[in-house]
Amino acid sequence: MIPLIIVLLIILVLIAALWSTYNSLVRLDERVNEAWSDITVQLKYRADLIPNVIETVKGYAKHEKEVFEGVTEARSAVMGAKTVKSAAKAETEMTNALSRVFAIAESYPELKANTNFQKLQEQLQDVEDKIQAARRFYNAGAKELNTKIKTFPTNVINNIIGHFKPRDYFEVAETERSAIEKAPDVKF
Repeated sequence: MIPLIIVLLIILVLIAALWSTYNSLVRLDERVNEAWSDITVQLKYRADLIPNVIETVKGYAKHEKEVFEGVTEARSAVMGAKTVKSAAKAETEMTNALSRVFAIAESYPELKANTNFQKLQEQLQDVEDKIQAARRFYNAGAKELNTKIKTFPTNVINNIIGHFKPRDYFEVAETERSAIEKAPDVKF
């Protein structure tokens, strides 16, 4: 009778461990999904602000059609991104396109003084900050999930279940990374 009880206890412990491990993977997966959703919400909000920025700048710089088309294409790419990698690539294109728009704005003092343009710039900066925070939250969740999937005994359980896959990190593009890693030139 005692060996049967011991076997049953071992089976119950294994079932509890399996159950707990699976549920922890589900929680982590959902946290990463939530973080990805936060990123897409912020990207959409920024994409919704862009037409207003373009219209405001167009009023002062009508001849910059190529720049405006670039922003429109970048906006479409961000809105159409379905994966983390495609969103990161589109994000880099959008950042580059917006920097060209703001470079144009520097050439027009009356545009820089425009209250509407200033408010849009502030809103865009706020959204950029939120995107960065959402990106960090997503990457932290992806790291935690990826680590859990790869460590023992969770990796064995996940191989049996086969449901949870490692997530890509939302990283800056290599061109943007090299610009960040390069020391700035300081000249006096």
